Amino acid sequence: MSKKIAGPEIERLVQLLSRLPGLGPRSARKAALALLKRREDLLLPLSEAMSTAVRTIVDCPVCGSLDTVSPCTICRDERRDRSVIVVVEEMGDLWALERASVINANYHVLGGHLSPLDGIGPEQLNIASLIERTANGTTTEVILALNATVEGQSTAHYLMEALVPSGVAVSRLAQGVPVGGELDYLDEGTLAAAIKARKRV
Repeated sequence: MSKKIAGPEIERLVQLLSRLPGLGPRSARKAALALLKRREDLLLPLSEAMSTAVRTIVDCPVCGSLDTVSPCTICRDERRDRSVIVVVEEMGDLWALERASVINANYHVLGGHLSPLDGIGPEQLNIASLIERTANGTTTEVILALNATVEGQSTAHYLMEALVPSGVAVSRLAQGVPVGGELDYLDEGTLAAAIKARKRV
């Protein structure tokens, strides 16, 4: 039986932090201690920012991204090429492509990838609205910028089949994205090469 070494509030903070990606129990304890030591200049502003985020951040009804306005800032941007939709798995992938500044198109965030073993099918992802968007007659190309993982590739294959009736051209990222790689961890040069060398499927 493990001994309690802190009050329930601190234990709860550590427990919640340990649920974040990349933070195990040990890293969560270190993060909690850093926050508690710097309550005034770090913990308090962070808690206020998180409280504001809970109140103001919404899912974009068009593309599925997160923002404080609806539709999101990207969907409202008239300077973007509305004939091209770049499909990504998660917001981190969208941010990675935007940091690289390699394409000026609209996006569509699926909210994950297909994973039958985890009970994630097409109904759990933002796929129906993508099919709906491509049926509007203004979309000419869909770029599948999905992670080069087994799940990402199977999701891309499913989307290629689902997009056939729309008649839009479907492209996938080509060279530059390593097998098993995730877009959020790639550098801007690699992303630029992948976008430029995309291939029709």
